[in-house]
Amino acid sequence: QVQVVESGGGYVQPGGSLRLSCAASRTIVGIYVVAWYRQAPGKQRELVASITSGGITNYPDSVKGRFTVSRGNAKNTVYLQMNSLTLQDTAVYYCKFHSYWGQGTQVTVSS
Repeated sequence: QVQVVESGGGYVQPGGSLRLSCAASRTIVGIYVVAWYRQAPGKQRELVASITSGGITNYPDSVKGRFTVSRGNAKNTVYLQMNSLTLQDTAVYYCKFHSYWGQGTQVTVSS
């Protein structure tokens, strides 16, 4: 079993930035994908970024150019840099490390 922990959420004003971290309790060997999702109240969970073990990234149009997913020096850590945040980015952000989900971290964008 792998535990996944997200951190870095919080309150930010529109136009601000946050960096989320996702840490897995152990290194996963082989080919895998780490994905960030978010879920706003009353809405379905949606993908906001993904990165493969080979470093290939993918973003939906809603965040492209504003969000950047990257791997840390430790293979069990992934980051999500979020810039130019808007009110619509308010949600709980979840990390899915391979097939393991974290508990989520709240991001609130408010003036």
